[in-house]
Amino acid sequence: MFESAVELHACSPRGTRYPLLLVFSHLRRDFVGRRPQHLMTRAALTHRVLFWEEFAWADFAEPKVTLTPSPEEIIVALPQMPRELDSAEIDAVTRRLLNASLAALGEPAVAWFYTPMMLSFADGLRPAVTVYDCMDELSALRGAPPRMLELEKRLLARADLVFAGGRSLYEAKRDRHWQVHCFLSSIDAGHFAAARAPRPDPTDQAGIPHPRIGLFGVIDERMDMELIVGLADARPAWHFVMLGPVVKIDPAILPRRPNLHWLGPQSYATLPDHLAGWQLGSMPFALNESTRFISPTKTPEFLAAGLPVVSTPVTDVVRDYGEAGLVEIAAGPEAFALAIKALLERPREAWLGSVDRRLATQSWDATWEGMEALICQASSNGTVAPWATSPVSTATPQVRHV
Repeated sequence: MFESAVELHACSPRGTRYPLLLVFSHLRRDFVGRRPQHLMTRAALTHRVLFWEEFAWADFAEPKVTLTPSPEEIIVALPQMPRELDSAEIDAVTRRLLNASLAALGEPAVAWFYTPMMLSFADGLRPAVTVYDCMDELSALRGAPPRMLELEKRLLARADLVFAGGRSLYEAKRDRHWQVHCFLSSIDAGHFAAARAPRPDPTDQAGIPHPRIGLFGVIDERMDMELIVGLADARPAWHFVMLGPVVKIDPAILPRRPNLHWLGPQSYATLPDHLAGWQLGSMPFALNESTRFISPTKTPEFLAAGLPVVSTPVTDVVRDYGEAGLVEIAAGPEAFALAIKALLERPREAWLGSVDRRLATQSWDATWEGMEALICQASSNGTVAPWATSPVSTATPQVRHV
């Protein structure tokens, strides 16, 4: 039997007058800036946030969890498992590590799930409010565990609130729970607006010729590599700059051309430095099951940076930005290239005015405020999911551009 060990690294959480919010995330705290990172930074202003990450393998005999404070006073929990541990034991060991951590920090007022998979060891929690913030259809992504759908069913049965990160996700979940709310991908507009002013070119980008068409974010099976190759071959004078970590695919399959530049992961803080040196943004998503429900956070981030964008016809991008004339939509290398050419030649003043009016209605601050209000309401009402008495809402969502 393994012992449970908790290591606190100068952890000084907020006073006990702040309720504990325990978030279970499939994305690590220091990963690219996405929905969990933005929202939990704001949650930490009014809560003690314990950010529970997926476990990592380690070369030692006993499992342990390290609790380390982030600069935002978020407590990051990293479970670490001996390599000889088999999959059947992981849930039981993780449950003990979680219980030992909560013995040090107190019981959570809110349990917040980004992945249903972590319910397998967190099913004993009894918080005042349970939230399922569905930012992706994880079951459709490459390598999704077979248990994902069953665990999501169990999570929906016990959740008090379900937040959907896009219209398509809302439509997929709204018949499965009585409290589903649509909160679209939002924006830290001030951060990305810094790219509208001249900035020194980062060293890894300085030697790349213009025009530059850029992409940033996770590079995985959702990228249409054939489209990227087709564009690079058709327009050798254009240079395509790719920023971000390569996950779930072999980096060896990334296409190599003189005008394709794979610069790897970059920090969120320095993204505006790269974007300031681009002429356009691109979102060459493949159209498959893994992109069927996505609502890319990078869409408003490109716009805030003042960069016109061409995207493949991802449903939520078309409905939320394409139909408003804020993003150009194109399918296939030829149409994509023509759209890029048109944007390179188009004046931007009127377009930027429309962009800024739209972005003025969006912010991560407002998104968190809307979510927190629902959590407070659920907590004060002692809300539980009354499946036997409450009808499932099938109404059109009040889409929140926040």
